[in-house]
Amino acid sequence: MQRQFYIVDVFAEKKYAGNQLAVIRDGAGLSGEEMLAITREMNYSETTFLLAEERRNGGYDVRIFTPGEEIPFAGHPTLGTAWVIQQEIIQQPVPRVVLNYQVGQIPVDFIYKNGQPEELWMQQLEPQFGSSFPAEEVARVLGISVDQVDERFPCQEVSTGLPFVIVPLKSLAAVRASRPQTAALLELLADSNAKNMLVFAAETYRPENHLNVRVFTDYLGIPEDPATGSANGCLAGYLAKHRYFGLPRVNVRVEQGYEINRPSLLLLKAEDTGEKISIQVGGRVVLVAKGELL
Repeated sequence: MQRQFYIVDVFAEKKYAGNQLAVIRDGAGLSGEEMLAITREMNYSETTFLLAEERRNGGYDVRIFTPGEEIPFAGHPTLGTAWVIQQEIIQQPVPRVVLNYQVGQIPVDFIYKNGQPEELWMQQLEPQFGSSFPAEEVARVLGISVDQVDERFPCQEVSTGLPFVIVPLKSLAAVRASRPQTAALLELLADSNAKNMLVFAAETYRPENHLNVRVFTDYLGIPEDPATGSANGCLAGYLAKHRYFGLPRVNVRVEQGYEINRPSLLLLKAEDTGEKISIQVGGRVVLVAKGELL
């Protein structure tokens, strides 16, 4: 049986930028082992499998795999899969597509220009905040000096379905200098649910952006991710909770992937009302290729 697949660039302002994703249609007949084998063959940070082309319980059932394992949620697969559903299955403008995941339903809203999707926005689950880590230990893991860590804010585990440790740094130079050692990172995070790390600074390559980010995901089989919606959703919640910009609201442009020649742009919105933190992550999706699995 031949299955259609699509390769898309997510959080990309143009083709061959952002984060690559493979989306497989008609995945219901595949076992988990077969999905993992296809994901390894694709060799992107994630591959998604659309289990049915009809909505169930108000959304489309989707599974996400990295080359190492199935994961409950991830950001750029959510936007990329929603784009494929709208463009290739629904085939007409709709305001929202809902995806059903292990962690729950994730809605994706569409903004159109000349009838085509210009921006996609996902609403992420409310963030959960975990342990904080000593700046000295985090600096050692990253291979930088402790005075490059912005100790006004914590190095803290945050999760909106997939946990990351968020690390505030003082400069773009500190972000560029970060070189985590996998063994040291996993030792630091031995008692944490998180196994991946996001570092950021309020200094950027492009003046129209607000933050520069790097995300280290060696635990998931990719040493560094070019654009990570789940991690940046965690970051958005962190920025609002800790009043990084002095306010409980966030509306920023984030650049990622510059150090690995996959420049990406992510749009973040968040608000801490005191009772809950709402998070939205947005960006563009660009089709690269489509075909059939043999």
